[in-house]
Amino acid sequence: MSQIDVHKLIDEAKFSKFHWGLLFWCGLIIVFDGYDLVIYGVVLPKLMAEWQLSPMQAGTLGSYALFGMMFGAMFFGPLSDKIGRKKTIAMCVTLFSVFTFINGFAENFTQFGVCRFIAGLGIGGVMPNVVALMTEYSPKKIRSLLVTVMFSGYSVGGMLSAGVGIFLIPTYGWPSVFFVAIIPFLLLPIILRFLPESPGFLIKSNRNLCPGVPTIAESGLPGYDVTS
Repeated sequence: MSQIDVHKLIDEAKFSKFHWGLLFWCGLIIVFDGYDLVIYGVVLPKLMAEWQLSPMQAGTLGSYALFGMMFGAMFFGPLSDKIGRKKTIAMCVTLFSVFTFINGFAENFTQFGVCRFIAGLGIGGVMPNVVALMTEYSPKKIRSLLVTVMFSGYSVGGMLSAGVGIFLIPTYGWPSVFFVAIIPFLLLPIILRFLPESPGFLIKSNRNLCPGVPTIAESGLPGYDVTS
């Protein structure tokens, strides 16, 4: 049985449809991630007027998501090494999508803040895992470029939140922009269908890499003994 070094194989792989797909789905997750974080700034003037928030209260409310991001990155980063990046990404997308959606039903400062904190856990947790997954599968020569392009989706998400807010808020009110955040949760089964698992996790768990590695290498059939 032939042996191949999976890390060397990935480093030397040619850019293929596999990488295009990986870039698209990882970038899409980052777009949603950026949308859910920046959307607070879009609705802030409406919230301050409706709930009569002081500038200090508004700033405090905005910080809840940032605290959630910090704890989310600290918790979900190491967790992915144990359960795999796909499961961790699924958990994070569920958190930031569902709880941002629930934010639209918040009736007061406390409810809104709790939802923002929990959503922040997912926002912060998904970033290191998506970046790591993109890094692990990218050819060495263009690795930095692919990660940079993928992460630009964060800015796209921020701009998208402003555009959606301009279109929806005057007609449907500020909750409407939070309801849009359920989209990534609805797309999650499709995302997970095309998103590969981390090669490091597959090697560690002694699972067959053939569904991913031959696609990258554009060669190699089942029967390889893949080593790290």
